[in-house]
Amino acid sequence: MKFGLFTSGYQRFDLEKAFIDAKKFSYDYIELWGARPHAYPLDFDICVDEINRLIKKYDMLVKVYTPEINAYPYNIMWENEKMRQDSIELLYKAMDFAKAIGAEYTLISAGHSGYNATDKEIKERLKDSLEKILAYAKKIDHKIIYEALTTFESNVTNTSNEMAELIDEIDHPNLFGMNDIIVPYIQGENIMNYLDKLGDKMVHMHIVDSDGVSESHVCPGLGVLPLKELMAELKDYGYDGNITIELVTNYLNEPSIYSKMAINNLKEYL
Repeated sequence: MKFGLFTSGYQRFDLEKAFIDAKKFSYDYIELWGARPHAYPLDFDICVDEINRLIKKYDMLVKVYTPEINAYPYNIMWENEKMRQDSIELLYKAMDFAKAIGAEYTLISAGHSGYNATDKEIKERLKDSLEKILAYAKKIDHKIIYEALTTFESNVTNTSNEMAELIDEIDHPNLFGMNDIIVPYIQGENIMNYLDKLGDKMVHMHIVDSDGVSESHVCPGLGVLPLKELMAELKDYGYDGNITIELVTNYLNEPSIYSKMAINNLKEYL
């Protein structure tokens, strides 16, 4: 398994601090949060050269680029067509950004489509958005990871069945799935189902701990999720892919402390 550091928790610091910690704490790669002040897609000219400098200086690749697109202000599920198209075009720029820093994947998700949307409208919007995004990904030879979200965050793709059905229906070589384990855990779904149902389309995981009742991402070892047993299951299953420890905004004051604690605890569980 390869462990990645997510940079969202470092947003109040210079990005270099995240690279320093990733190297110091023996992470294998970085998953780069695509927002200001570090890596916003529209700040290409400001950020890309600096990020490439850090990649080279610390010998730490950015494997996944994750632009912030869930409703603030971008969301590929907006009802308003102009707003939705603006969000899709932002993702074109995000993919260009990812390619420019050598990232293998751009990771996306579908934000809330609004309570007035019918199931038919949700499916139509999602399919149209993904087809346009994937057409561009194919054009530039880039890969897209699609992430399911909790029902607290979205009403579009929330389960392993919905993820598997979507990937089968779209049937695109540049589209892959993943498992943020908080999503199945707090919704009463089996975490390992994602591996079984997605097969070779399952290329990425977000692993953190949970408070058991919300979408909050808790540092491994500080929540209620049976992570020791889960890591053993993943090892027995033979999962040898990427695992980003997705610490986000709970630890903005001390990202270094919790980044170290998180990877040490997960590796100890193995």
